[in-house]
Amino acid sequence: MQLSATPYEERLTAPRSWWLISFLVGVSFALILLPFGTLPLLGGLVGGTAAAAVVASAYGSPRIRLVGDSLIAGEAKIPVAALGEARVLDAEEARAWRTYKADTRAFLLLRAYIPTALRVEVTDPQDPTPYLYLSTREPEKLAAAIEAARKAQA
Repeated sequence: MQLSATPYEERLTAPRSWWLISFLVGVSFALILLPFGTLPLLGGLVGGTAAAAVVASAYGSPRIRLVGDSLIAGEAKIPVAALGEARVLDAEEARAWRTYKADTRAFLLLRAYIPTALRVEVTDPQDPTPYLYLSTREPEKLAAAIEAARKAQA
């Protein structure tokens, strides 16, 4: 089955404050290089800011997509047929599932700056992963998209 459009897609971007921190890292590099002159100072500002921005962007680059018959979360690709119940987790419940309720075999696409999440059971008997924990800003929308994809396959 091929769909003409992606029913769900979300990028887990880093918060805006991280970009300010990236600039402050550049300022720090500039101050370190201040005794060597103006050109090294500017190089430190530009280079430090760019390096910190690349790190922030790379950490904030994972996507959650539902394409055709697969859920793609970061580097994981799971067939929708292997997914069970999707449970929306509020901020408090999400914190519990990423700390003391967590299973070491679970797949976690975790971003601490996103307070809500979705917990999806894995029903494939060949897969040792009991569930997927997906940090998402729109857990209800993702759960509805997974349920719609499962019903479309049946």
